[in-house]
Amino acid sequence: MIQIPGDARTLAEREAEYDAFVAANLRRNFIAHFFHGMLGMTGFRLIYAPTFMPTYIHRLTGSDALVGLGSALLQLGATISPIFSASRFETKERILPYAIRTGTMMRVMILGMALAGWFLTGDVLLVVTLALFFLLGAFNGTQRVAFQMLMAKVIPLQRRGRLQAYRNVTGGIIAAALSYAAGRWLIGGNVLGNGYATTFFVAFVLTSMGLTVLRLWMVEPVPVSVRAPMKFVDRVRTFPQLLEDRGYRWFIVAEACCVAARIGTPFYILYAGQQLGLSGTVIGELSLAYLGADTASNLLWGNLGDRTGYRSTFVLAAAIWAGAIVLLLTVHHPWAVFVAFCGLGAGASGYQMSQQTMVLEFGERADVAMRLALSTTIEGTISAIGPLIGGLVAYRYGYPPVLWVSFGFLGLAVLLLIFRVREPRQRHAEPVLEGDLPNPESMT
Repeated sequence: MIQIPGDARTLAEREAEYDAFVAANLRRNFIAHFFHGMLGMTGFRLIYAPTFMPTYIHRLTGSDALVGLGSALLQLGATISPIFSASRFETKERILPYAIRTGTMMRVMILGMALAGWFLTGDVLLVVTLALFFLLGAFNGTQRVAFQMLMAKVIPLQRRGRLQAYRNVTGGIIAAALSYAAGRWLIGGNVLGNGYATTFFVAFVLTSMGLTVLRLWMVEPVPVSVRAPMKFVDRVRTFPQLLEDRGYRWFIVAEACCVAARIGTPFYILYAGQQLGLSGTVIGELSLAYLGADTASNLLWGNLGDRTGYRSTFVLAAAIWAGAIVLLLTVHHPWAVFVAFCGLGAGASGYQMSQQTMVLEFGERADVAMRLALSTTIEGTISAIGPLIGGLVAYRYGYPPVLWVSFGFLGLAVLLLIFRVREPRQRHAEPVLEGDLPNPESMT
């Protein structure tokens, strides 16, 4: 660690000033992250929900294997970029400028997908789309590290869950309604000659608005200290030190199991389509179920996690996710498919919030960047390999074996969390800062 150059204050003085800055600017930063997350997640859910992308690639190619390849490329870019970005961010006093540049490039990739859909056809459209998937994933890996670090710097631990709940609920309501409209009217009506491209453009506009709000509103504190620069290879060699924390080590394994369970994610909608058909209306309704449950459950995950810790929400979310897969596979009625997609959305939402928040609570503040990077890299690597294998298995044996494998990984994750991972909040607690929480109604 190195002290900020030119700073002669004691460590206690710097810590006190840092905490005072966070408390004084909590409302402003809370609102900035709320609107950035609300608008950003509204748009990105149109891209990452397991409905639009798989059906888009399937309609371009008719191939289950290429559906898996598309999902794999979307994740492959996130395998290396988090570690490179974290090794850079942890030596910087301010991260916001880098986060804005990376976030901008991520949105440019979405705009490129829209333009490709409108102006390209055939094999060229497929190749360009797959290339943009890879680049989108690469920038997403960097963005996740940057924006999670920013949230860790300015939002106290006991309020992160509520922030995510408020923004996810508000953004999710918009996303659920928008996904239904996109499936029923934009895609169903092939608006502007390519309903999928039009949907991507809407996602670009919404996510860009969110990034603009963050850029204009957020104020970032200077950290108490920053890590001394070191060569990338030398920093990677310190990873075993992070894994000496037994709780974090088993948390990583449980996270890896949940990520491996995503092997079946691109095929939920395709399996459901075998039962119900894949019209624009069906895609819209199942997107509404998935995103609507994702939205509604956020209040549960955020408030429960803030009160009890995120280990409990992690266990519950993985169990709901696994149960939804069983329902999808065993009861072939429209109501059951709809309920299953609700469970898939609620489970995925709970996992995402639990994983992103819990990883911040292990170890020292100075290692936040690398813990985020390591988790994101592991997630990206497995997410890249999983759908590709899933696509080949689905092509050869059909969808049910892929979905049963997902169920097995989720069951293993639940067992690991119960028997191997201790709630990190029980080991240390971050001090509660003074200041009132913003009322969500006053922000909207």
